[in-house]
Amino acid sequence: MSNHDVISTDVLIVGGGPSGLATAIELANQLKEKGEEKRIMLIEKGSEIGSHILSGAVIRPKVFKDLLTAEEFDGIPFDSQVTTDVTVKLNDSGEMVLPFHPPYMNNDGNYIASLGKVCKYLATIAEAKGVEIYTGFSVDDMLYNADGKVAGVKTKDTGLDHNGEKQKNYQEGTVVEASITVLAEGTRGSLAKKVIDRFNLDSGKNPQIYSLGVKEIWSVPEGNIEAGAVYHTFGFPLKDKSEFGGGFIYGLTDNRVALGLVVGLDYADPSFDTHAAMQIWKTHPYVSKFLEGGKVIEFGAKTLPEGGWNSMPKYFDDNLMIVGDSAGFLTTARLKGIHLGVRSGICAARTAMSAFEKGDTSKNTLVEYEERVNKSFIYKEMYPIRNMRAVMNDGMVLGGLKMGVQLVTGGTCLFVPKTISDADETQKISDYKGVPFTERFAGKLEWDKKITFDKVTGVFHSKAMHDEHQPVHLVVNNQAQFQSSNIEEYGLPVAAACPAEVYELHTDRNTGAKSLRLHAENCVHCKTCDIKSPNGGITWTTPYGGDGPEYSNM
Repeated sequence: MSNHDVISTDVLIVGGGPSGLATAIELANQLKEKGEEKRIMLIEKGSEIGSHILSGAVIRPKVFKDLLTAEEFDGIPFDSQVTTDVTVKLNDSGEMVLPFHPPYMNNDGNYIASLGKVCKYLATIAEAKGVEIYTGFSVDDMLYNADGKVAGVKTKDTGLDHNGEKQKNYQEGTVVEASITVLAEGTRGSLAKKVIDRFNLDSGKNPQIYSLGVKEIWSVPEGNIEAGAVYHTFGFPLKDKSEFGGGFIYGLTDNRVALGLVVGLDYADPSFDTHAAMQIWKTHPYVSKFLEGGKVIEFGAKTLPEGGWNSMPKYFDDNLMIVGDSAGFLTTARLKGIHLGVRSGICAARTAMSAFEKGDTSKNTLVEYEERVNKSFIYKEMYPIRNMRAVMNDGMVLGGLKMGVQLVTGGTCLFVPKTISDADETQKISDYKGVPFTERFAGKLEWDKKITFDKVTGVFHSKAMHDEHQPVHLVVNNQAQFQSSNIEEYGLPVAAACPAEVYELHTDRNTGAKSLRLHAENCVHCKTCDIKSPNGGITWTTPYGGDGPEYSNM
């Protein structure tokens, strides 16, 4: 590639997840219906569609009927329809099965699936409709025209060494100019962060807050679990009012189990470790019975945007729309966002079609995206529980009562706690007055390699790989501040928060000096470090295209 490598397209979609693919498919549908031709390009950083996709996933299927033909819908590779749906309160020594479903948690008519496999299928549908899909290309910069408006993107330069020096195989990234750019990067999108900051799109909004989900897939003996069985847990090992989250256990075909623990990243304890908490959760008899005699076959992790309606940025601007997790389309109460992401893609595609018909891709026309969202089930589902995540900081009892009030009042609730960013919720070691995670679970943090495993074993099962000669994609923004604050005052909380042992706190045996050691090759692209690091200490950037995990069934 050279400085002159420029590609032009009518619509550029960055990201090959459900929202990006839905945008591509619906726009292709609209163009065919109108008898028009436009070029639609989709760029995905994973080596193939689905390789960076992870979700639970229990999917609400109805939205796909608005996107696909009946024949296309019938081909979706759902794993199994939900047949059992149970919610369980765990404690240290036992469990209690709830005799009712918490509001929004009913899964009647839903399907368990590998979202990665669903996305692979959607990609074949999109390509059959004329969408150009390019995998293995990382995008790391936005392009702006002379008026400062979005004009496209630039893919990542390759062939650089650790210091950013050009090597013999250096290739400059390609400029992709587009009339409309749609960002579908998933949670905490790198480009979305840049445009939200540049155009102040989060003005007047609550800060977005996140959770981290750590997931494993197991092969188990016949009879351990039935395909279609869904179990959700809350309680153990999380501490009420200090950690928000719960576990999931899903029965898959071929005697497989998908299970994981999802924990909000707004905890105060700088030593809390979601990966370790999941390993402890698996030792509970209610959970371990599903795994007995089995073996782990895949591991992964991702973050989810949990802030809700009040934390969503303005998701359009001149020549720009943001869809799916990048915009925050997720309902924490349902533990679901796939159907919202698909609907956001449909709304964005129809808005793009309208913009082309009017010959106007400015925000004066793209505001129709917001209008379509507000008229869709997205608004009806998200707005009435806009304060749900905030009130749950009051604990399961009081927070649950406030949640009930919101369901009656349409979201209005007194005494809603202020939403604070996850990084700012992290306390310094000297300020934290609770019992540190390692002390709470002393004696339970040795992994047996049968039910419980260390982080490096998880990385192995994620099949994560990175070119180790490239510049490190995890950027420490201020080395001096990071040393004096993140390490000395906080004790490097990202070392515990990261589920893949990317960050290591090294202590010199002779001097006692503490320092950071980075193992960027372990990264599974969850972006927890970018979210949770105090002082904005770490920025996650895209590594070379094709690098990262290679998920097969996530």
